[in-house]
Amino acid sequence: MTRRNLTLPALLIAAVLAGCAAVPAPTTCPPCPGVEAPKPAAKPLQPANWADLPGWESDDHAAVLELFKAQCAATLGKRPLWLSTCESASKVGSGETAPALFNEGAKAWFEASFRPWQLVNPDGNREGLVTGYYEPVVRGSRTQKPPYLTPVFGPPDDLIVVELAELYPELKHMRLRGRIQGRRLVPYYSRADWANEEPRRAGQALLWVENPVDFFFLQIQGSGQVELDDGSKLRIGYADQNGHPYRSIGTWLIERGELKSHEASMQGIKAWAERNPQRLQELLNANPSLVFFRELKAEGSGPPGALGVPLTPERSLAVDPRHTPLGAPVWLATTRPNADQTLTRLMLAQDTGGAIRGPVRADFYWGTGPEAGSLAGKMKQRGSMWVLLPHWHQP
Repeated sequence: MTRRNLTLPALLIAAVLAGCAAVPAPTTCPPCPGVEAPKPAAKPLQPANWADLPGWESDDHAAVLELFKAQCAATLGKRPLWLSTCESASKVGSGETAPALFNEGAKAWFEASFRPWQLVNPDGNREGLVTGYYEPVVRGSRTQKPPYLTPVFGPPDDLIVVELAELYPELKHMRLRGRIQGRRLVPYYSRADWANEEPRRAGQALLWVENPVDFFFLQIQGSGQVELDDGSKLRIGYADQNGHPYRSIGTWLIERGELKSHEASMQGIKAWAERNPQRLQELLNANPSLVFFRELKAEGSGPPGALGVPLTPERSLAVDPRHTPLGAPVWLATTRPNADQTLTRLMLAQDTGGAIRGPVRADFYWGTGPEAGSLAGKMKQRGSMWVLLPHWHQP
């Protein structure tokens, strides 16, 4: 479920890259006393050994190999980086083999086909933040009627998207979003501004859902299922975004003394909203980012991620694609939500997210429904990551 956040400051970066030459430092200026030269940033990928991966020996490698084969068949096998690896994977025994032998063979295949690289932050820290996400299920209708009064929109016709990489390759994965005002490209409507636009655009709504808070959290997740009033279900997936940066409403509540830090989970925020209905729009507007959706069939193990294949509960990971290639196996070492219990397993980098920025940063997909939502809402753990890359690939 792709959840992208690109902001208008990217245009400023592009302008600097296009028109501003670097200014050399003066050679006659003496060094400033007491000021140290900045340390060079650590390389985001450091070579590692299989023995460095805690718990590697005991995971279900066969299960992940089958998922890897599936993503190869869907999209990955067409990409040059993965072509030979996907061909090799297809030749490894299937689940018809005795489970123990198949798992042993799968583990051997991963070790023969890949080399582990530990992800490292620019400051040299090898730990980062691991959060969780899930697929919510909300109640809705195809027509506007009580209690279904919150609209779900697809990408508006006046939303302009500029692919910056077409002009500046160094800005790969960055897009500029806005709207035309006269002869100028200006920022697109923020969440607060869009609320004023909704009445005149009501006829363009895809669906109408019951609970605005539940829908807000569905936007943060990037996709979800809608249970319609006729009993049928469908899935809505990320289609685009308004270009404004994501802001945490939990942090907004903490800064204003409304909640303590340990209370600012999804469950705690929903409880606050129920107690303060008159401030609901103020709360939601604290996050100017807004997501637009497309309708999908409710099928498969989960919603499609950025790679275009269905996400798998507890095996799919959202990553920063600037540092971890989509489709790559990733060894994750962290702890369970709000606990010290070890959580180590082989994952697949199948998704991205607006808040997922940096080498050691991940979002763990828990699955669909309330139980998955409870785990995802509580997850804010420290963790380490190793990306597995084909032997011949040198990052």
